[in-house]
Amino acid sequence: MLVDQLYPDDITASVYDLDWDMLSGKYEGVIFDIDNTLVPHGAPADDRAVGLFRHLHALGMKTLLVSNNKEARVRAFAAPLKTDYVYKAGKPRKSGYRRAVKKLGMKPERILFIGDQVFTDVWGANRAGMATILTDPVEPSTDEIQIVVKRWFEKPFRRPKRKVLRT
Repeated sequence: MLVDQLYPDDITASVYDLDWDMLSGKYEGVIFDIDNTLVPHGAPADDRAVGLFRHLHALGMKTLLVSNNKEARVRAFAAPLKTDYVYKAGKPRKSGYRRAVKKLGMKPERILFIGDQVFTDVWGANRAGMATILTDPVEPSTDEIQIVVKRWFEKPFRRPKRKVLRT
């Protein structure tokens, strides 16, 4: 059902709060949105992001960034993280997610996608067959006006899918 694809599998306040040791036993790869998922909108990769990716790589996880941003932004962000990326992904269309799956070289069900927006990140990744975690925005005050409007419409979906299935 279409509406079910809007719910994440889980939610978290921050990607930095997740139990990555546990998640690495369940998933081979993890894909991240950038802005307001890892850092505030438009910010460069910071020490926390670099440390997180270093930890994920040490756990044997493959990582990738998927963003609707232009290549210059995504490439500059990805470089210190030592990760590959898909830019101008066209989220929530499936094509960007398919390119990401191909780059990672694994089945979508072995990949976890983490982002801060329901109508782009979660909906697209769910439709592509990935597990999803919705994170609170790192810094919601930096959102552009169209994102602020989308977040208002997202409110009913900002809860895990499993709760929906139990009702």
